[in-house]
Amino acid sequence: MTKTLLRILPLAGLLLTGACSLVDGGFTRGTAPVMSPALPGGDPRIVKASAPLQCVPYARELSGIQIRGDAWTWWHTADGRYRRGARPEVGAVLVLARTSRLRGGHLAVVTEVLNAREIVVRHANWLNRGRIHLDTPVRDVSRANDWSAVRVWYTPGQTWGARSYAVAGFVSPQPL
Repeated sequence: MTKTLLRILPLAGLLLTGACSLVDGGFTRGTAPVMSPALPGGDPRIVKASAPLQCVPYARELSGIQIRGDAWTWWHTADGRYRRGARPEVGAVLVLARTSRLRGGHLAVVTEVLNAREIVVRHANWLNRGRIHLDTPVRDVSRANDWSAVRVWYTPGQTWGARSYAVAGFVSPQPL
């Protein structure tokens, strides 16, 4: 899937299927806003779909990866079916691991690789309102510089989220 195609797919009419994260926010409050990273694709924004969306069907439609089930299961389900890796690439699905805070895991599709530690994604239902988050920066905050932990840009507050999230890896839309 090309970078251009990823930028223009609105996907506002997807059916509600699958599961997604149960993120409860937890972002820094009461601090001065941080300048949004300079993004080639556009400013981070949230759009309302015609019906609330979950991250799984949104990621499946946007990436073309034909996996079903909760977000956290995608990493293991992709084994033997799709190429998996520890580094981001355009079109790949970022799989956030299941944790006590992120009980369903979460999926986001990489639309830009800005540098070795920052990417831009599109994802749905990050703040549990079923909305689509466009041009959202994600930063590798792992100590080993290996994309095992990330922070996600909090668009309403125009700042980096205060929490880091464990990453299972990246699933490429290229089948094996």
